[in-house]
Amino acid sequence: MKVEPGDYVLLYLDKRRKYLVKVVSGKEFHTHKGILKLDEVLGKEYGDYVQTHLGVRFRILKPLLVDHVMKFRRGTQIIYPKDAALMVIMSGIGPGSRVVEAGTGTGALTALLAHFVRPDGIIYSYDISKKNLENAKRNLKTVGLDKWVILKLGDVTKDIDEKDVDAIFLDLPSPWLAVENSYKALRHGGVFVSFSPTINQVEKTVEALKSQNFVDYEAIEVILRKYKVEEGSTRPETFMIAHTGYIVFARKP
Repeated sequence: MKVEPGDYVLLYLDKRRKYLVKVVSGKEFHTHKGILKLDEVLGKEYGDYVQTHLGVRFRILKPLLVDHVMKFRRGTQIIYPKDAALMVIMSGIGPGSRVVEAGTGTGALTALLAHFVRPDGIIYSYDISKKNLENAKRNLKTVGLDKWVILKLGDVTKDIDEKDVDAIFLDLPSPWLAVENSYKALRHGGVFVSFSPTINQVEKTVEALKSQNFVDYEAIEVILRKYKVEEGSTRPETFMIAHTGYIVFARKP
């Protein structure tokens, strides 16, 4: 597969230095390793090398969705892939699912949800900030997933328009205030998922879930540790992203 005008490529030097770049004819990409003329990327095969004016070679890789998501223009903090992956798999969603999300933010989780429900599903994503929704719309268009998302200016603690949805994902300061509306919006057997940075939020959310007769509730924290792999000296990386948040799951019976 060859690189075409307008494509995004991942210019890879090493695991710490990789750059997501839109290939536009006539443009240059400037790095500390030299200047790269993007015209020289056009027509190359993915996997080929391209060289800066200083003679440094970058590998041309086809970006994954996660590469885009981690480079989204941010107005708010995003949910890290380690947490998002568990949230998606435990929710049970897939192609054709109807999902409500609240706390659109940058649209990072929104994009991942849209990727998994296509081609026949839909994400209804609420945020109380018009600015957040405008930013998320741009980000979703970048990865071509906007057609599976309906962005809505609204507060799910007050009302959720949709009914009989398969799952609800919350990334809110006070998710417990949306539990009652979530119960009404979910189909029987639907899954509630909430992400919170503090344990106090978890406690209040679980108590609210109990009061609304949700079942099978649990709270999980995902810890991810990377390893530096070298023959004879493999060991954990010196630095790691430790606590990012707690995930609460529950089901509507």
